[in-house]
Amino acid sequence: MPDSGPSPNLKQYKEAGRIWKRFFLAILLVSIVYALYSAYMGSQEPRYKIDYDAFRSEVQNGHVQSVRVQGERIDGVLSQNRTRSLQGNRTVSFNEFYTFLPSFGDDQLMGLLSKNNVAVATTPKQEDGGYLWYAIISLLPFLLIVGLFYYQYKRMRGRAGPGMGIFNIGKSKATLYDSTMPGKTFDDVAGADNAKGELREVITFLKDPEKISRLGGQAPKGTLLVGPPGCGKTLMAKAVAGEAGVPFYSISGSVFMEMFVGVGASRVRDMFQEAKKNAPSIIFIDELDSIGRRRGAGLGGGNDEREQTLNQLLSEMDGFEPNENVVVMSATNRPDILDPALLRPGRFDRRITVDRPTRKARLAILKIHSRKKPLADDVDLDELARSTPGFSGADLENMLNEAALFAARYDRKRITRDDVENARDRVTMGLERKGLSLTDEEKRLIAYHEGGHALAAAKLKHADPLHKISIIPRARSLGATMQLPEDERYIYRKEYLLDRLATMMGGRASEQAVFGALTSGAGSDLLEATRLARKMVLEWGMSDAFSHISLGGEQENVFLGEEIAKRRDYAEETQHEVDRQVQAILDEAYDRARKIVEEHRGELDALVERLLEEEEISGDELRELIGGKKPESPAVEEEPAPAQ
Repeated sequence: MPDSGPSPNLKQYKEAGRIWKRFFLAILLVSIVYALYSAYMGSQEPRYKIDYDAFRSEVQNGHVQSVRVQGERIDGVLSQNRTRSLQGNRTVSFNEFYTFLPSFGDDQLMGLLSKNNVAVATTPKQEDGGYLWYAIISLLPFLLIVGLFYYQYKRMRGRAGPGMGIFNIGKSKATLYDSTMPGKTFDDVAGADNAKGELREVITFLKDPEKISRLGGQAPKGTLLVGPPGCGKTLMAKAVAGEAGVPFYSISGSVFMEMFVGVGASRVRDMFQEAKKNAPSIIFIDELDSIGRRRGAGLGGGNDEREQTLNQLLSEMDGFEPNENVVVMSATNRPDILDPALLRPGRFDRRITVDRPTRKARLAILKIHSRKKPLADDVDLDELARSTPGFSGADLENMLNEAALFAARYDRKRITRDDVENARDRVTMGLERKGLSLTDEEKRLIAYHEGGHALAAAKLKHADPLHKISIIPRARSLGATMQLPEDERYIYRKEYLLDRLATMMGGRASEQAVFGALTSGAGSDLLEATRLARKMVLEWGMSDAFSHISLGGEQENVFLGEEIAKRRDYAEETQHEVDRQVQAILDEAYDRARKIVEEHRGELDALVERLLEEEEISGDELRELIGGKKPESPAVEEEPAPAQ
């Protein structure tokens, strides 16, 4: 969604600034009014200041009728008027005056006043409004602190929503979906037909509970959506909210966690109470693994607040109290770390996998995300779906958005095929490193490295067809060789894996055959090849010595301390044999790649010259230069072959 204005934080800072500005302006206004009032009242006083010596003389002469002492100030009334000369030959008559005691005091003053029958009155210091100003000054810091706390309290309530202030911290923060507002439906979710079918059954039960209950059956209490990030789990939940027609409460698992102990459990109770009041209803908890992690795991034990929240969730889903007509949906991409009590029947009865889309599903996803994007005639969505194996729905959406940005950069009216190709390369390989300067020798070495990959892939029977070769430096590599699998693969044959290893070794074999040197450019190839060869030996039984046994073991410790708690279920001698078998597989792959490079050196040299000239060559051009098979099936592998 495009940005429609300043961020929420910026708006809050601006609003806070306006509040403080108004507050200080009010304080300043009060101060000014008080100062003006004091000045006005002072100007209305009919008293004139006389020296203290003159005051004592008037007392001694019996001319003072009465005095009022206020601190160091003395106000008095004379028995008859006196005159004072002012500037401009003017005189003024007065009988009221004021003076001040000297700083060292006058111990004889009271005796003198009493001797001359002067009426004496005393008042506390600053009786005429002084205490009010003193009180304001004293209370000002307190008022500032109270105002700051009040502002923070209002800000917390604004963030949490209505009724979510600090006094309601234990209340549920689940968002109630408004079925009257337009939202997502299953029509907006491409692919995942199995998941949509399972969820439609849940929706049908909520709309007509008697359909199952009259047969003595019970609807599933919990449905867990499992899949890699970006594959549409949350989107599926939004579609259920749009299709259900019943109250739909949505919340993230992280919202239950607070700094106060017991808050999470309280929010779980309140959420289920609200859902029961409006049953039949659906509760959707996104990122369940944030509160559903296995209890007591890790070196330091579990987290008390998280475990209390999880215990309350388990109790609400299948405890002593009935929980009828409330279905709980959750989504996670880490089902391996969830507590076993969550996954047992009676809680999350159904586990629906939302996996990476197939070619057909990718085509449907591309059609949905390209609805509002003007595509040029040369953009073939079917070809794009074939060339994006392993992409999730979020990856496809991001790719089309990047293509739109490329088109806007060059001020095009429509998105062209080149824009889509550039966007796909950016998503898969990163940004182009235009500022990187390579020497001619380095460019030639990179070209021979990538050419070795391409040559091995073209000559091996079971290798995937070539799609593109490039020596343009990008974020994660200095070059890339891309392949497109022929079919959807769910089971890998040993022959395919061996050819894949030989293709990975093609880069290093080409470097040694041409330059007679070893370089760091093969680092990622060797790492990926070693991982694959070790899986073949440890897990898949594809070695001569361990053909009918799996030595990988189950990964049970998924938290802190995994490496310490991880155990090996075989002897040290077996480990040595495993290393020898892995080394043998990698050596065989390298020998095959080296043999191909030596036998087809002329084709390799021609490919490198073309690559140095054009920097990027398509699959059709590669097949013209070095041969290789052409993709015949539109389907592709579920997981992409890594760029070499």
